[in-house]
Amino acid sequence: MTDIDLYKKIILLPADLKKEADDFIEFLLSKQEKRESPAKRPLGLAKGLIEMSDDFDEPLDDFKEYMPK
Repeated sequence: MTDIDLYKKIILLPADLKKEADDFIEFLLSKQEKRESPAKRPLGLAKGLIEMSDDFDEPLDDFKEYMPK
């Protein structure tokens, strides 16, 4: 069904049914929005759970032979 086909059918409806169709379309759109946008998690949930060592940015000993001297 194309948009034009749908529009042709809506034109034929009386005013009260057009309002009902509009309400149903709004319902479908809100249902789609809920499905497409998952709830956002609040920032900082893992704060304090992860610790990095002070030498995090230092080269690893395993790669010393590949490092320039």
